[in-house]
Amino acid sequence: MSLTEEILAQLPGDVLGGLRRADHILTSIKSGTAPVPMVVKESQQNLGAVDWDVLVCGGTLGIFIGCALALQGVRVALIERGILRGREQEWNISRHELQVFVQLGLLTDAELEKAIATEYNPARVGFHNGVEVWVQDVLNIGVDPVYLLETLKQRFLAAGGKLFENTPFDEVVVHPDGVIVNNQYKARLLIDAMGHLSAIAQQARQGQKPDAICLVVGSCAQGFPDNSTGDLLLSFTPIQNQCQYFWEAFPARDGRTTYMFTYMDADPQRQGLEALFEDYLRLMPKYQGVELNQLTFQRALFGFFPSYRQSPLQTPWSRILAVGDSSGSQSPLSFGGFGAMIRHLQRLTQGIYEALQTNLLSAKALGLLQPYQPNLSVTWLFQRAMSVGVDQKIAPDQINQLLSAVFAEMQSLGEPVLKPFLQDVVNFSGLTQTLLKTNFAHPEIVVKIIPQVGLAALLDWMIHYGNLGIYSLLFRLSQILEPWEKNLPSTTKYYWHRWVDAWKFGSGGDY
Repeated sequence: MSLTEEILAQLPGDVLGGLRRADHILTSIKSGTAPVPMVVKESQQNLGAVDWDVLVCGGTLGIFIGCALALQGVRVALIERGILRGREQEWNISRHELQVFVQLGLLTDAELEKAIATEYNPARVGFHNGVEVWVQDVLNIGVDPVYLLETLKQRFLAAGGKLFENTPFDEVVVHPDGVIVNNQYKARLLIDAMGHLSAIAQQARQGQKPDAICLVVGSCAQGFPDNSTGDLLLSFTPIQNQCQYFWEAFPARDGRTTYMFTYMDADPQRQGLEALFEDYLRLMPKYQGVELNQLTFQRALFGFFPSYRQSPLQTPWSRILAVGDSSGSQSPLSFGGFGAMIRHLQRLTQGIYEALQTNLLSAKALGLLQPYQPNLSVTWLFQRAMSVGVDQKIAPDQINQLLSAVFAEMQSLGEPVLKPFLQDVVNFSGLTQTLLKTNFAHPEIVVKIIPQVGLAALLDWMIHYGNLGIYSLLFRLSQILEPWEKNLPSTTKYYWHRWVDAWKFGSGGDY
């Protein structure tokens, strides 16, 4: 019996079966054999009267946007394939990012405090035989998803929202004046919040393989030595199995949560989640200084996060908008999910509201709500630098040496450079300072990276880096022009606001 089988057998439910089902889906994605769903059809006939302005598919994170729109007087219905409830595992985020819940009226200050299950400081970033950096107030809040979703559900229903649970999404027909989902639910706009494996997103991408995948395994357990600090990005081993393993750890309400994750391409030869879980359990005693038999496991965690260069996804159909993970609006370095949705919540709520008000629901107009963002595109080079090709030969500690050098320079530049990066926000000034300092202080490490990532990737990155600088300038310029836009007609104003949002978020100006 493997370590994985032994540990997962201790947990209620068929956890091992769930792990193997996830592996099966991952294998089909890596081999390119996953069938392309055909769930979106188009009709030239008008639909006539609709019941709702917006139908949100996918409730766990869709409730955020559904509730925010309902509070603005939009007629919203939400379909969820199971019961809408939060998982037991806390969502980690920074406190200032949570303020959007209060700003949008989704939670009161008191409810927000009640939603916070844990809070810790400081957190560590460290690399094998290299630098160790400590930071305050980054991903240091653990939010209770059960309380949060139940509170939002009640607020959504009180604002007139309609919730259909145990209602899986089957198909949508797009008409010139609306959409009909499952031949039953009629709305002006469909919002796809069904996550990475959304059938709508898969059809839009036409079976395209992901350009990268992040594999994550972990657990929450009791029995660790007392430790009130966290880890954000920690590596204590050289490259193994053509992977660099990274770790995260957070104090949780019912124990300590530890994750191990790695970045890779979608080559069929790559290891799966069960093999990664075995390595996670094998390395855990060294990582946390505790034997496995001293731990009481509360739950196991596992998943994979595909990333596509063509992101965020702009669906080819009118009246359908992908949000959150189905849109790929996170960087290839982040897990997406809660944090990525929260970051864009205010922008999307305002943009969708304006699109409905002006009836700008064509594919082109909605595409502006998920624009090209150079600050996401530049992170592809970092993803390549933190992963190894299947047949690539590089020094066992090359990735650790690079990251150690980069984070040492970031630390010397101070928190305004370091903290945004750790929260998945890249800006032109911080990136430029870091690159210059790293190049001058560690030229020998930088030279080794070029053959690892490849010249084509480097040239592609330079285009996005240039655009990051341009977007930063355009966002500054837009702030000067702000008084002038008040006089614009509503349609023009919609387009202007979307461009400003693109410059703001695409340059990291939202931080």
